[in-house]
Amino acid sequence: MTTLSLDFEGVEQQALKDFTEKAYLDYSMYVILDRALPHIGDGLKPVQRRIVYAMSELGLSAAAKYKKAARTVGDVLGKFHPHGDSACYEAMVHMAQPFTYRYPLIDGQGNWGAQDDPKSFAAMRYTEARLSPVARILLDELGEGTVDWTANFDGTLEEPTILPSRLPHVLLNGASGIAVGMATDIPPHNLQEVVAACICLLESPQADIDELCAHIQGPDYPTGAEIISSEEEIRTLYRTGRGSIRLRAHYTMERGEIIIDTLPHQVSGARILEQIASQMNARKLPMVEDLRDESDHEQPTRLVILPRSKRVDVEALMAHLFATTDLERSYRVNMNMIGLDGRPGVRNLRQLLAEWLQFRRETVRRRLQYRLDKVIDRLHILDGLLAAYLNIDEVIAIIREEDEPKSELMRRFDLSERQAHAILEIRLRQLARLEEVRIRAEQEALAQERKTLTEILASKRRMTTLLKKELRQDAEEFGDPRRSQICQRPAAQALRESDLMSAEPITVILSEKGWIRAAKGHDIDPQSLSFKSGDSLLATRAGRSNEAVIVLDNQGRAYALPAASLPSARGHGEPLTGRLSPPPGARFMALLTGAAETPCLLASDAGYGFITTLAQLFGRNKAGKAVLTLPKNALVLPPVIATTAIADCQLAVISNSGRLLVFPAAELPELARGKGVKLISIPGPRASAREEFVLALTLVPANKRLLIHAGQRHMGLDNKALADYQGSRGRRGSLLPKGFRNVSAIAIED
Repeated sequence: MTTLSLDFEGVEQQALKDFTEKAYLDYSMYVILDRALPHIGDGLKPVQRRIVYAMSELGLSAAAKYKKAARTVGDVLGKFHPHGDSACYEAMVHMAQPFTYRYPLIDGQGNWGAQDDPKSFAAMRYTEARLSPVARILLDELGEGTVDWTANFDGTLEEPTILPSRLPHVLLNGASGIAVGMATDIPPHNLQEVVAACICLLESPQADIDELCAHIQGPDYPTGAEIISSEEEIRTLYRTGRGSIRLRAHYTMERGEIIIDTLPHQVSGARILEQIASQMNARKLPMVEDLRDESDHEQPTRLVILPRSKRVDVEALMAHLFATTDLERSYRVNMNMIGLDGRPGVRNLRQLLAEWLQFRRETVRRRLQYRLDKVIDRLHILDGLLAAYLNIDEVIAIIREEDEPKSELMRRFDLSERQAHAILEIRLRQLARLEEVRIRAEQEALAQERKTLTEILASKRRMTTLLKKELRQDAEEFGDPRRSQICQRPAAQALRESDLMSAEPITVILSEKGWIRAAKGHDIDPQSLSFKSGDSLLATRAGRSNEAVIVLDNQGRAYALPAASLPSARGHGEPLTGRLSPPPGARFMALLTGAAETPCLLASDAGYGFITTLAQLFGRNKAGKAVLTLPKNALVLPPVIATTAIADCQLAVISNSGRLLVFPAAELPELARGKGVKLISIPGPRASAREEFVLALTLVPANKRLLIHAGQRHMGLDNKALADYQGSRGRRGSLLPKGFRNVSAIAIED
């Protein structure tokens, strides 16, 4: 058997932990620096920079003819960016979309996508493109010694490490990207506002964020939706470099129709229509009758919402749509970028502008120095040419007779090698006398230019003046009005589910055996209702279809049901036990309906009770909500709904012994749940015989009479008569007249 021996001599050995850590860090830095984050100088990622540069090399300026996008992508991949063609083309498409870029760098012809579907662009073999006029701010100074150059991926060509942007493009079009361990989300801004802030910082280097924000009001998105973030939120964003911006669609009213004409950034109109339509199909938007999309080339966004009637509260409807659809969206802001030191970092507004102005100052300095070197070199050549023209005959003789005319010219006239070479390159037709005049005129012009350039380079103040002048020129040429208006508004709130339903009058019917149903209208005759065999009417309550129905059981628990979900009264209804899960032995005994804020009196026949609201009785639990705690052997009394303010009512409590106590209802506490306070004194222990208990109670509004029924007899007590039974809460009360002590019912006279 042969054994295989491995020889690791000369092979580097490294711990797997160290190797993987280094490999991951190298990959992370590559993604951060060469893929995902923009540079503060030109605001571009490497693929974007290479696309713009490759198009300039192809001669695709704003005045050139369109050329197939596939040609540009081919040049970018073949010369500078050896990656996937689809990713490269998609980056190119984004730079051409006016709804993605605030100032598009590429002028596209063909299908470059739509706001409804940005990825619906045609293949690159069908589309054509050239650079837009705005791209000049990135390229105009490229060949003037302003930037460093580096070899491309295979070393056969050179490409710029950065483009000499004349404006802070990183703010104009913004950027977004995800790197390893960090991300960037820089919003776009208005060109004129950014230039104004740059000039402010040049004039006042100590200007703070508040002074800069006087010029930059906030981001400016290409689709022009409203910015509803508060001024303080925007200031905080610019102070820290992090935060969020909330955008809201803009709408107008035309002939009773709601017209949405702008959408938040990167929001699709088709998606908005789908979200609204889904609510309409689910019957959660009854106030909307119709929905249309009237968008076209002239109006890229025109969504029409037709309210059901003129009574619809348009502001409340739109607030609901803002809260439940993408008509209002929040955008994260994280101004993370690669700085002049080559390191990524989050910058606030002042740091960003100050660092970019440093970049711009150095770019202009290099441009001026490059031009100065060219001027000095040209003046040097002109000095030699002028010497030749002043001694033209001798120069001609040297050229005709000498074997080495260059050396002889350098010796005879004290010329440099470049001057001698320029003389030898003169054509015969340039020996005219007028050429000397032209040389002297050019010398004078170049000497003046040399003086100007030298003065600017030597003076910080002159350099600052030049920077401001060039910024103003670009703002005048490329600037436009703000699109995203800043309107400080609170975030929208969705309507409650009850508000979204139609408020039709209904009557809820509950039977003794717990079957429930609802009939349309309030004029229902209980005698006309039919019930299952052995069942009968327990309670009816008039309400609205958008309200909740509260059912109380004999154990003090409350159950809530949407009124709109109840079965029709044409049948016998359905048992509550099919929807609810009451505890063993519980029996449904009362109905309540009304608005959530409606006050209600809950009490037990042991003489305890409290005021609550219907909202406190609402619950989502099928097992109900314990609201009234019952003393031993006590029973739940039918709840009393207050038809007027509690402060305007008196509480009348009658015991089975014929005692009546009246006191102000305002003395009762408002509780969410519990036993309550003593209403009337019931003497003796609560034995199983229940010798004395509360028979009935009600709330008596001011100027109303209390009717007391005792069999066939009845009497009415007005405010004056009720004063005879007035007492403090928790007292025994006064006896009713003989013949009315066996009370059968009480009521409020209409």
